[in-house]
Amino acid sequence: MTDQSSEPRPPSRIGPKVAVDRALPFHESLVHMLWHAVEGRPDGVAVIYQDRSITYRDFGRATNGLAALLDSLGLKPGPIVIMMPNSIEMDVALMAVMSVGAQVAPLNPFLTVAEIGKVLDGFGTTAIICDQSTRDKANAAAEKIGVTHVVTVGDGGEPLSRWTSDGGLDARPKKMPQAGDLALSIFTGGTTGVPKGVDHTHRGLMWSLIQHVSVWPIPFGEGIFLNVAPMFHIWGLGYATWVPIFTAGTLVMIPKYDPDEVVRGLAEHRVSIFAGGPAPIYIGLLRSPLFDQVDLSALKYCPSGGAPCPADLHREWLERTGCPLLEGWGMSEGAPFCLNRYDGERKLLSVGNPVPETEVEVVDLETGTRVLPMGEAGEVRVRGPQMMTGYHNKPEETAFALRDGYMYTGDIGYVDKDGFLFLVDRKKEMIIVGGYNVYPREVDEVLFNHPAIHEAATVGKRDDRLGEVVVAFVAVKGGAKLDEEAFFAYCKENLVKYKRPVEVTFIDALPRTRTNKIDRMTLRAMAAKESDETQA
Repeated sequence: MTDQSSEPRPPSRIGPKVAVDRALPFHESLVHMLWHAVEGRPDGVAVIYQDRSITYRDFGRATNGLAALLDSLGLKPGPIVIMMPNSIEMDVALMAVMSVGAQVAPLNPFLTVAEIGKVLDGFGTTAIICDQSTRDKANAAAEKIGVTHVVTVGDGGEPLSRWTSDGGLDARPKKMPQAGDLALSIFTGGTTGVPKGVDHTHRGLMWSLIQHVSVWPIPFGEGIFLNVAPMFHIWGLGYATWVPIFTAGTLVMIPKYDPDEVVRGLAEHRVSIFAGGPAPIYIGLLRSPLFDQVDLSALKYCPSGGAPCPADLHREWLERTGCPLLEGWGMSEGAPFCLNRYDGERKLLSVGNPVPETEVEVVDLETGTRVLPMGEAGEVRVRGPQMMTGYHNKPEETAFALRDGYMYTGDIGYVDKDGFLFLVDRKKEMIIVGGYNVYPREVDEVLFNHPAIHEAATVGKRDDRLGEVVVAFVAVKGGAKLDEEAFFAYCKENLVKYKRPVEVTFIDALPRTRTNKIDRMTLRAMAAKESDETQA
């Protein structure tokens, strides 16, 4: 979008409209944060998972117990990977790793062993924590990358009950992390398509929590959260898992997104904060036959991010719940960046204003140094105390992303005259499938390894349910045979579900640009045309 007015326009440099809530505690570390909740609300319910729950007192005991077990292994300094689906055990494991002064690295448990090996190659992992459902995969991955210690927590391993009944585990650890210590390495994609760890300190993560709660206030001990987002994702972890602990609230976990189950959970637990996520989550709930049969009047905050929310979704959600969708924006490298306030001015389709202590600028795409006039689209760069320290063991990629104190996001957007940020495009060739980032090159490399494939390319295609889906274009080697059934079976074996192409088109050769690069623009147009013809 470009404003064609002849009047001089101010630069698209915006700051927060909400100040830091100075009444909020700024803990030295996330471990200090946990013990503030344990001591302030020991009998309060920390987490509810199906028919199980755990109080903050027992949460503290289990954390101390698992931390002691990890400490007894004599691990070398380095990150500890957690490879588990959402559970009470994973929540405890996250805090236990940080309690021994280690950096926690939650990894998607649904990745294949080959994908795990690729992600952790050169990462410096010292141990893997898993549960019964991921133990075989964790052991195979550990052997592949040379990790000695694999710890199973829960059924088939170390049950939390081993520690929750032990009153000797009630005290705070004698030694806890400091603000500048590395706390987290969360995996994201990159321009190369290879996921990399994003390093955060305790100080940076604490700023993230302060920023969230300054914009969306939650009284200590009163918030009831419901989460369906994976805890290995920055949203499912940074907001949906750690804000409940920061505010000593109760977190209700739904193990797998099922619209009917989520609707029941929202009503049954009188949920006040639904940490929803991308638009497809909300669309699914509205289509549930139970939606208008239950009482959702307790809802106060319904955040959304990861993909734009259509205007019709905003309107319908507000009409049927009386609670607005609050779009926000952040990424693994720093979250949040911008949020829409619950009690102030909001603009449809905007991701809102910068959060406290954060500055946002829109700069030209060529040099990244010239701040553009307000209303003109360019790359969005951000600086604030919640930013990453860098990519784990990747100094060159860190230097490219962090320049002159700013994080260059790769997102294209513009700022309007009222200081609201609108995102309009992505600089990278990224596909967002239901809120998950998929990098075509990563998928392409897997397809290239098929013995019958000469060349392949993937692109995103719009999808009403997931926002986008992955579609593939494949050229088969001369004399080789490959049909759809064999193609999709190969993808299922080698790619996590959200990365798998849902359609494949077999062609003689991929279209290319004048510089001999694959012409993804043409492929996207072909995918859209085929979709239109199918619907017709």
